[in-house]
Amino acid sequence: MVKEPLVVKQKEDMGLASTRTPIFCSLVSSTDTPRLSFGRPTDQPFQFLSSSHSSSSFKKCKLNLRRSDAKNIARRVNCSLLKVEDGLDDDACELVSGKELSIEEGDDNIRAYLFKAVKNNNGTGILLLSDVYGFEDSATRDFAYRVACNGYNVLVPDLFRGDPWAKHRPKDVFEQWIRKQDPERVAKDIATSTNWMVNEFVAAGISKKLGLIGFCYGGGKVIDVLSRDQGTYFGIGVSFYGTRINPTLASNVKVPVLFISGDNDPLCPISLLEDVEKRIGRGSRVEIFKGRGHGFVHRPESPEEDGDAEQVFFMTRNWLYDGLVAVNS
Repeated sequence: MVKEPLVVKQKEDMGLASTRTPIFCSLVSSTDTPRLSFGRPTDQPFQFLSSSHSSSSFKKCKLNLRRSDAKNIARRVNCSLLKVEDGLDDDACELVSGKELSIEEGDDNIRAYLFKAVKNNNGTGILLLSDVYGFEDSATRDFAYRVACNGYNVLVPDLFRGDPWAKHRPKDVFEQWIRKQDPERVAKDIATSTNWMVNEFVAAGISKKLGLIGFCYGGGKVIDVLSRDQGTYFGIGVSFYGTRINPTLASNVKVPVLFISGDNDPLCPISLLEDVEKRIGRGSRVEIFKGRGHGFVHRPESPEEDGDAEQVFFMTRNWLYDGLVAVNS
């Protein structure tokens, strides 16, 4: 019996604050009312990050929000905040709603953001575990938005209880900071978030299984979480350049995991990923990108990294669709 946490706060606020990379959501052109395309593409990658890629069969809704703009979003992303190409209707641009949650269990509560697809929501829940910069970081929220834009419901919990790592902090105190992030407390917060997702989507008969995504610190936690879950609630995982992965837990993971990293990432050794992949089996994959370092997918810093990040998103999109949506359709 899943214990249902109490949601005591819901605040509409997208919190999207990227000033560098626009977000693109592919739209199928039609002579009638345009509709969002959320199915697995057969010959066209999902376009984002680079406006130089386009197709006659796909149109782009571009989101460009400054930090000051993010505070003004009250209900949902709509055409008042989107630049819509080729005169698409307002209704076609209501892509994703954003909501701040405070999930309470007993005397404890954690903050989280929920991104929900408004059009063609496939009912599937995704738990996204952030890197050390936390759930309010714009790069993490931008990626969560992109996933939700493809029909998913994405929950991003605050793993650090309001104390994420900050770039201005001296690097020599990082280990001291990370030791304060008690593994059992983090595991409990992830379990509480999972329980909320289960009650919201699985127990309600909407979603068969949940998906799990993690970046860096969160990418390492993907293995921890899946080893504890053992296929009970999660059906698939994606680990982006996971750090501090415990390979001894891999044999307890009962679902396939997609591992993404670069061959120039000292924090995520290729040999470790290959070992973990072999221990898990079940169709797991390791994809290594030549010349790429840590964080290139959700924090690309060059046009070349943008291209690889776009390829990775296409790969991730198919992985989630095949493992969570297609198997239940």
